[in-house]
Amino acid sequence: MISRTDIRLALPSKGRLESDSLQFLEACGLKVYKPNPRQYQATIPAIPALTVLFQRAGDIVVGVRQGSLDFGLAGRDSIEEKRGTNGDVVMLHDALGFGRCALSLAVPEEWAEVSTLQGLAARAEALGAQGHSLRVATKYPVLTGRFLAAHGIGPATLITAEGTLEVAPAIGYADAISDLVSSGITLHDNRLRPLADGVILASQACLIANRRALQARPEVLAVAREMLEFVEAHLRAQSHYLVFANIRGGSPEAIARRMFTQTGLGGLQGPTISRVIPREEGEQGWYDVNIVVRQDQVMQAVHELRSIGGSGVVVSPVTYIFEEEPVRYRDLLAALRDA
Repeated sequence: MISRTDIRLALPSKGRLESDSLQFLEACGLKVYKPNPRQYQATIPAIPALTVLFQRAGDIVVGVRQGSLDFGLAGRDSIEEKRGTNGDVVMLHDALGFGRCALSLAVPEEWAEVSTLQGLAARAEALGAQGHSLRVATKYPVLTGRFLAAHGIGPATLITAEGTLEVAPAIGYADAISDLVSSGITLHDNRLRPLADGVILASQACLIANRRALQARPEVLAVAREMLEFVEAHLRAQSHYLVFANIRGGSPEAIARRMFTQTGLGGLQGPTISRVIPREEGEQGWYDVNIVVRQDQVMQAVHELRSIGGSGVVVSPVTYIFEEEPVRYRDLLAALRDA
C-alpha cells in the first residue's frame, strides 16, 4: 500500500453513473463540492477529512484493490470483474439503489433454437464438432468465462473488446456477446436477444473499501462508519413517511391501546404521543400522535387513524432514520475480525 495520510474516495468520472452518484450522495447529505467541472478532485464538506477523486469505474476498483484509494463507488459488475483474489476489496454497501443493470449473454435473433443456456451449450458443441469454438465478445472476460465454464458451455473463445459490442455478431468477429443490459432496446435494435436464463450478474452501484486501510488506519475506519451512517439512514428513510394526527382521549396509554387495535399503526417501535396544549379551557383531552410507516402503508394508516377519531392528519417525507449502529458497519467489523 502506498504510504500517505489523506483519505480518498473515488467516484465515476463520466456517464450516467457519475451524475447518479452525485445525486445520491447529495440526497444522503454528502454533497460533493466541485467548483470546477473540469477538475478531477473535489471535497465533501460534511466529511472534511475525505478527498474525492473522479476515475473510470474499472480504475476505481483496481485503485481500491491496490490501496491507492481507500473507498470507491462503482457498479457491482466492475467490482466483481476487477476485485482480484487478494481479498483487499471489501464491500461496504452492496445495494445503493441506482445504476441497476444486468450482465447478460445475448445471441443473434436468427438463432431460433437458442433461447436458453442449454441451447447455447448445444450450439457450442455443434461448432466444436466442426473444429470451431463459440466466440463471445465481452468487456467482462473474468465473469463471462467463469459463467460459461460453470454451465458447461464450450468450447468457447472469449474476445475482449471495448466500445460497442452489439455489432460484433453482425460484422462477424463474434458469435454472441456478454454485455450490460438495462432496457434491452439496444440489443433489439441490433437484432440480438438476451437468453432467458443468461444473466451472469445483476448489478447496481456499490460502495467498496480497501481492507488493509480499514485495519491499519483508525481514521479510515471512522470515515467508513460516517459514510455508512448517512447512506443507511437515507436509504431506510426513502421507503418511510412520518404521519401526524390529533386524537382526543383520556391518556396517552388509552390512545395507544386504541391504536394497537389497528394493523397499520404500530410504527417502527410504537407511536409517540404527546399532549396538545389547548388555547381554550374546553379543548382539553387532545393528544398529538406521530408514527413512522412504510410508504405502501400510508393510506392504510390515514384511514385507521380516522377510524379511531384522528383528525388533521399530516404526512411528511422522512430525510433520515438513524439506527443505534449501521447494520453494515457491524458486518464490516465482523468481516475485518475474520480476516
